[in-house]
This record gives sequence, structure tokens and C-alpha cells, in this order.
Amino acid sequence: MFTTKEEKKAADEITNSSNVIGKGTVLEGNIETSGNIRIEGKIIGNLKSKSKVALGNSSLVDGNVSAQNADIEGTVKGKVEIADMLVLKATATVHGDIVTGKLVVEPGAVFNGTCKMGAAVKDIKSAENASNTYRSEAAV
Repeated sequence: MFTTKEEKKAADEITNSSNVIGKGTVLEGNIETSGNIRIEGKIIGNLKSKSKVALGNSSLVDGNVSAQNADIEGTVKGKVEIADMLVLKATATVHGDIVTGKLVVEPGAVFNGTCKMGAAVKDIKSAENASNTYRSEAAV
């Protein structure tokens, strides 16, 4: 049987894990992780992390992005919900609404949509707890 310390250690290991979707990789479907994730390829579906999402320069996410923190250098076509801090790098392109606690936009970043900041962003829920999902079908 697990003790409280063992359960906490296992939860910390999951949260500190890192995932990478490499350049040239195309993944169709939703991704949900408790740890950090870096995307260099293309995701057709929603991306959810209870930790940090890093979207590289060559990345494309055609779906919603939800995370605690995020750095975006690539393209997102969908809603972006970040509980703490969202950084849009100079090469970032976002076509969709943003809800975040804090926002940093570097010169050159492109953002088309509405933005709500500072409002209490709800905790990132797991897929089985979420009742509604939104997927952008807008063509650019």
C-alpha cells in the first residue's frame, strides 16, 4: 500500500516529466499530460498540460491549448487558456481567443482574437472532468 510520501513522490515525478513531439511529426488527436511538453511538429487536436507547454518555431497546433504556463514560437489555431503566464515570442501566430493570468508579447508576434487577462482562470481539468470542448475550425 502507498503511504502519503510515496504517493506525493509519484505525483511529483509525473509533474516533472517532459514530453517532446519532434519536428516533422504529425499527431492527430488530443494530448493530455501532467508534465511539461515541447512541440516542434504538428498537432491536430487539443493540447492540455498541468505544467508548461513550449511550442517551437516549427510547431502548429490546430486545436485548443490549456496549460499552467506556455511559451509560443509557432502557430496556434484555437483557444489558448493559460492559468499563469503566456509568452508570445516574436515568431508566434495565434488565431483564436486567449485567456491568461499574465501575457508577454514580443515585437513581431501576431495575435488575432480576443484576450482576457488577470481574471481567475479555472484550474486545468483532466479530459474526463471536462464536459465541453471547443475546437477551432477557422481556416487561415
